[in-house]
Amino acid sequence: MQIKVNKEVRDYTESIFLGLTARQFIFSAVACIVAIGTYFLCADTLGTETTSWICMLGAAPFAALGFISFQHMNAEQIAITAWRSFLLSKRHLIDKPFNLYHEIFHDYFEQQKKEALGKHDKKRFKIKKT
Repeated sequence: MQIKVNKEVRDYTESIFLGLTARQFIFSAVACIVAIGTYFLCADTLGTETTSWICMLGAAPFAALGFISFQHMNAEQIAITAWRSFLLSKRHLIDKPFNLYHEIFHDYFEQQKKEALGKHDKKRFKIKKT
């Protein structure tokens, strides 16, 4: 016996602050800390506009880590899976089309072609001759 449960109930996550989960909140805080640190390191030498761009570029990866999820995996699990599948696997996968139906009935198809051509077909006669 199975009891059906709505998908929303199974994917429930508790929000702790401003509607963010604990993971999203922690990574957002880390992104803010990185942006503030980058600002204080670069503000005197690079100017306001360049420093603001560097702050955004420095904070964006940390902010994204908290929000990215794909097939119920978080960003770290995605990176580990990609590392294992792309870099550590030594298999060379060849994408070559294969028609199982044609392979099974190949002899039958050849026989049908021969019967359709007939015994006195000029093309077949020329091919045999050459």
